[in-house]
Formats: sequence, structure tokens, C-alpha cells
Amino acid sequence: MVSPSGKTSDAGEIVEIIPERKLVLTWRHQNRPELVAEGVSRMTLEIEPVGNAVKLSVIHEIDVEKSKLIHAVSGGWPKILSNLKSLLETGEAIDNISPCAAKPAPEVQQVA
Repeated sequence: MVSPSGKTSDAGEIVEIIPERKLVLTWRHQNRPELVAEGVSRMTLEIEPVGNAVKLSVIHEIDVEKSKLIHAVSGGWPKILSNLKSLLETGEAIDNISPCAAKPAPEVQQVA
């Protein structure tokens, strides 16, 4: 991921693709030393039909107990997904949405 200033904040690779069903990425944060030190995280997006709708599951994990990275990104995922929902439903993204948040969403459970 590249910030508006052009600085790379996260870098990784695609690990697995199952068209229309699953995408798995690994990445490592590039800027904050305490997050860089935790190493590579893994994010899985799973898509499945549920009646006339589609269920999207986001699983973001890292092999670090009480991960600061998972804490940092877990507040951003609800904002990103809300923005995606708005884009898909209306054709317009939400302006001024920041993908990062100071604290995680309360329903997010950390997987170590």
C-alpha cells in the first residue's frame, strides 16, 4: 500500500487466488518499527453466496501474541469495508475516510 505522499506503508504478495471465492495476501508493515518487528501477517478474503446476497469474510492474522499490527489494522477494516459497500451500492466512495484507526473495533477478535 502506498500513501498519498508516495511512501510505501505495507508490502507483500498474493499467496492464493480462487476466482470469485477467495484471495489470500501476506504483507509486512514498512514504517512503524514496532509493527515491522512483528513480521509478516496474512489476510484472507472469502466470498460466499448467502441467498440473494454475498457474504464477505476478512480474516487478518499473524503469529504474534497480542499483536500491535492486528490491533492497528482491526479498526481500519470496518471503515474500508463500509467504504467498499458504499461504492458498490451507490457507485461513489466515501470522501475523507482514513483506513487507519487509533483503536480496533470492539467485535474484532485477534488470532495469534
